[in-house]
Amino acid sequence: MGVSGGEAAKDDFLPLTEWIRQPCFLILGIKNSDSSRRVESRIEHFLVTCNAYSVTHSMLNKKTRYALQALQYLMDHRAEGPILIAQIASEKQIPLKFLENILLELKNMEVLTSKKGKGGGYFLSPEAIQTPLAKIIRIIEGPIAMLPCASLNFYERCANCDEKSCGLHATMVLVRDATLKVLGTKTIGDLAKRN
Repeated sequence: MGVSGGEAAKDDFLPLTEWIRQPCFLILGIKNSDSSRRVESRIEHFLVTCNAYSVTHSMLNKKTRYALQALQYLMDHRAEGPILIAQIASEKQIPLKFLENILLELKNMEVLTSKKGKGGGYFLSPEAIQTPLAKIIRIIEGPIAMLPCASLNFYERCANCDEKSCGLHATMVLVRDATLKVLGTKTIGDLAKRN
């Protein structure tokens, strides 16, 4: 692949599996003495590699986004009674089989209720409107925190650092708390369309 100033050697970069073991400033292999062309080459290689591994800019995975979109649809159409999965899938452009599994998971966690037979489908349980979005994300995706050492419900100690003196841990705790301030107070009811 051509990059600014020439070809980048593929073996000149860390494999993706090794990146997570490197401090942030080493991930791209950029040094203060590097020319701007080399810096551009490293950044371009990084972006191409991310694209090859289907890295997106979204922090929520597809399953969680689909769950929230389905809940929003059910919230917007709650006056209509039970809604067929096929209707939600079609309107929100969510793969049907994937959506079936998501809605079943939400039903098992008592966020949704279902009705079988004619006129059946899924609808929000009476208490669901007050359910915080943080609970939904934890049900579908897991931790809210970006690092396991900063998680409240899925805590895991990092093997290679001391939390008391780790600036990254302290920062991620602040990020978690700010995120929870929003997701802990916003509910499924807040997903309703605004007029």
